[in-house]
Amino acid sequence: MKATIVGAGVIGVSWAGLMASRGLEVTVSDPAPDIEAQVRAGLAELVPALRELGLPAEGLDARLSFEADLATAVADTDVVQENGPERLDLKHKIWSTIEAAAPAHALFLTSTSGIPATEIATALQRPERLIVGHPFNPPHLIPLVEVVPGERTSAETVERAVEFYRSLGKKPIVLGKEVPGFVANRLQAAIFRECVHLVADGVVTEQQLDDVVTSSLGQRWAVSGPFLSFHLGGGAGGLPHFLEHLGPGLRKRWGQLGTPDLDEPTVALLSEQAAGFGGTVDELAKARDTAQIAVMKALGTTPGQES
Repeated sequence: MKATIVGAGVIGVSWAGLMASRGLEVTVSDPAPDIEAQVRAGLAELVPALRELGLPAEGLDARLSFEADLATAVADTDVVQENGPERLDLKHKIWSTIEAAAPAHALFLTSTSGIPATEIATALQRPERLIVGHPFNPPHLIPLVEVVPGERTSAETVERAVEFYRSLGKKPIVLGKEVPGFVANRLQAAIFRECVHLVADGVVTEQQLDDVVTSSLGQRWAVSGPFLSFHLGGGAGGLPHFLEHLGPGLRKRWGQLGTPDLDEPTVALLSEQAAGFGGTVDELAKARDTAQIAVMKALGTTPGQES
């Protein structure tokens, strides 16, 4: 099976590594002049994590090729995973080129983090072929892929997308409708808004807030999401009992949540406190990934365990 990765930033490199480790022949298409060196360096950094996930990490380079010309890159592909900039005009140009050059059977997937498939697909003669496959970063590590059909996406395309992502060991979730930011990013935005409020208001520091999350909600939500957690919190009566007895207090708390702004003083405060995490971003990311893989192994959710 052949896949074409369009756009080789952080997301694109992660997709390329995962797909190559799953045995796909991967062509990377990106107009940047030094893209091959960047991708190969990025791929080398993924190898330890892929091994820890139980995926073959040897010989990835042998399944990787580069083609700057987009039409040539998709000419004999089976799957296109597009990761271009979040600009509708540019995505229209990219997908018009892809549709004109790719085989009729090729699956069209976009990693867009917010532009609906309906809007992107207006550039296509066959809009039913396009669907959003939005990963949670980094794609080679975090299982979730939000599969979001557009208004004219066919049921066959939805089914094929789900099947493809499952073959990569991913956890595809099909959304019932298009909403700005999809689901995971909306949850992040909602939670982060209150995080910023609590830090800016002096209730806690960034480090303390992170400790609160990793010592409570983070651990709980790793095994049971918000709804199941509250269902269990309702005792024998489950979620109905919880909502009846604790719902009014929860609703009252909604009205007490903060509405911070990312103005200059707030950004300065957040930036200053971020220095307290210690280590470089790369060092912190590696430590995070190591811990994340340990959690996934404990839960049995790594791609290697699910294959």
